[in-house]
Amino acid sequence: MTAKKIVIAILIFSEVSFYDFTFAQNKSTIIGQDVNNELNTITTSVPFLLISPDSRAGAMGDAGVATSPDANSMHWNPSKYAFVQKQTGVSMSYTPWLRALVPDINLAYLSGYYKLKKSGTIAASLRYFSLGDITFTDVIGNTIGQFRPNEFAFDLGYAKKLGDHFSGGGAIRYIHSNLTSNITVEGSPTHSGQAVGADISGFYQSSETEISGKKSIVRVGMNISNMGSKISYSTTGERDFIPINLRLGTSLNMQLDEYNELNLTLDFNKLLVPTLPKYLTDSAGHPIKDSQGNQLIDKGKDPHRGVVSGMLGSFSDAPGKFSEEMREINIGGGMEYWYAKQFCLRAGYFNEANTKGGRKYLTFGLGVRYTVFTLDFAYLVPTHVRNPLQNTLRFTLLFDFDAFTDSGSSSIDEKK
Repeated sequence: MTAKKIVIAILIFSEVSFYDFTFAQNKSTIIGQDVNNELNTITTSVPFLLISPDSRAGAMGDAGVATSPDANSMHWNPSKYAFVQKQTGVSMSYTPWLRALVPDINLAYLSGYYKLKKSGTIAASLRYFSLGDITFTDVIGNTIGQFRPNEFAFDLGYAKKLGDHFSGGGAIRYIHSNLTSNITVEGSPTHSGQAVGADISGFYQSSETEISGKKSIVRVGMNISNMGSKISYSTTGERDFIPINLRLGTSLNMQLDEYNELNLTLDFNKLLVPTLPKYLTDSAGHPIKDSQGNQLIDKGKDPHRGVVSGMLGSFSDAPGKFSEEMREINIGGGMEYWYAKQFCLRAGYFNEANTKGGRKYLTFGLGVRYTVFTLDFAYLVPTHVRNPLQNTLRFTLLFDFDAFTDSGSSSIDEKK
């Protein structure tokens, strides 16, 4: 690989932002340090599963677990599909990724649903993440081949109402990650990584009520995503967690008047995977190991655990205890304003603790609806410099097939 591509690949695969990279150059590792002030980013394999794929949520601070249902609900909360008013919907999204670094990394997302008469809603989605062209070289720098690493995930979901205001849903997911083109690294053959995951989710949508004299709807959502097997890229390497994630959120829709509508939303996220512990060191700062060569832990828990143990232990395994666990919660929120159900403006903010990655950015977006389709755009603006996410654009095109037959219901619009 070329040097530039290697650095980028490391950043992408380990979910380490440029803030982490520069911070780490001036700090020691967590070994033997004050765990409440040191960088201790949680890393997983296939982090592309956490990238916001659509422009609507991407323009509202990456918040979408409790917003009104649309064709992109598979990523945020499959149970929302039970409350869709249209029978069929399809969405296509495209995101050029890390364009501040390279020109050929991108994420494509296709999703859709079909509402059954009385037995719920079925849905499916496909996301494809291309990491551009990588040049492989030998030890003396001679080119030995070209490769385009890629990852994809295919989902099938189902949602059903559990009453007038509640719904439950779930999804199964096949994950395929081809990063190495089966090359041999230090004598060990590599292969594509594969895993299977599942989501379980719930959703609440209130009846139309009045808040401050305005017709309003309150929504609450929960989704545990990517619960599944670990993944490995070689027969000798360790198996890594996929990004099991807990997302909780709420939203408020207010009909200001006949033409103006406002939506507010807020999401909380926490990865349900082990946090790296603080290891014991000697007087020279070197790790202390047992007779089997394993590093001894001072604070925290052994990260080499099973999936269920890792999920349950993720609420109490941080070496910094409760304060560090709280810093592992990311917050995203935003607003959405519609005029005459045709033109939309969006804005939001996402915040991650500095010691957990330091992603902090503003998001903006707009949407235009015209009969059978809606076109959405989103734009990301980081709040600190040297961020590879700066100037990220997202494009989404949603199709309303019911509009062709005028069979769609308009009692509660999908964009509320």
